[in-house]
Amino acid sequence: MSKNIKVSGFAQDIYAQSSSQKEAELDTVRALYDGRVFAYARAGATALAAGVATTSSAPDANVMTRTLSANGGAAIGATEFKLTTGGAITADFYKDGYVWASNEAGEGHLYRVKGHAAGTTDTVIYLKDPLRVAFVASTTVVSMFANRQSGVIIAANNTTAVAAPAGIPPIAVTEYYYFWNQVKGPAVYLASGTQVLGDPVAALTSAGALGPMSSSAIITPWGIVLSKNASTEYGLIALAIPGY
Repeated sequence: MSKNIKVSGFAQDIYAQSSSQKEAELDTVRALYDGRVFAYARAGATALAAGVATTSSAPDANVMTRTLSANGGAAIGATEFKLTTGGAITADFYKDGYVWASNEAGEGHLYRVKGHAAGTTDTVIYLKDPLRVAFVASTTVVSMFANRQSGVIIAANNTTAVAAPAGIPPIAVTEYYYFWNQVKGPAVYLASGTQVLGDPVAALTSAGALGPMSSSAIITPWGIVLSKNASTEYGLIALAIPGY
């Protein structure tokens, strides 16, 4: 996936939140000299506390494997097409996200979403990238996915992953506000269970907390313990969100 990596000229401080989007794109990556890495994010409908584990919002079945309608085709070079979804979508919910042909004509090609209106039937999807292979009406099957750092939520307290890890906020964040979500390097985290130095942890137990990985389940590791602490308290982790 394409990421907008910046080295200078940031509009929002690492330890600040904002009601409006200050950086050009969500998931812009920012690296510090001490090895910490952050991704520009927006909180979902629930406020976030500092040090809690967050995940992306769950994929929406309404925009997965949708066969284009008779009005949905688009030629090579086009930067828009029409999509009929399985349910109403909020305007620009998939802005800075992705769309791809998952079957039939054009399959295997990924495109970035520039924006779209609200709607259900023949909603125009605007692209940042021109189509490299034509979308064929009534044939091409497409899927959409919101930006990984859009509408991030507190990690669930179960062993079944419903969304990908997104990061750990270094500050408290108001619902729907923009902030820098830490994705790599030393990070303070909410602990759960018995922590072991050097062992990997995952989102298995209490909501927003990271605990020892289960040997009986395949769970994505978030990193390894640098400095342990008691359950419900905060320790230090060598954070390593996959994909960053």
